[in-house]
Amino acid sequence: MPFANFKVPAGSLDDKQKELIVTRATELCVEIYGERARATTLVLVEEVTDGGWGIGGHVLTLAMLQSPDH
Repeated sequence: MPFANFKVPAGSLDDKQKELIVTRATELCVEIYGERARATTLVLVEEVTDGGWGIGGHVLTLAMLQSPDH
């Protein structure tokens, strides 16, 4: 069973965008594994609380990610 796990900042995606991630990730698995993978592909979109992750040793917030400087 293919499994894709997307971790995103809480509040950064609306329901339609999350649905798009699920749909496209599933389609990618079907493209690779064939149609048999559609029924068993699991896609998880997890929202990480603000400030709960970082890159390069720096904690990131949603405000920082939405800033034009990033």
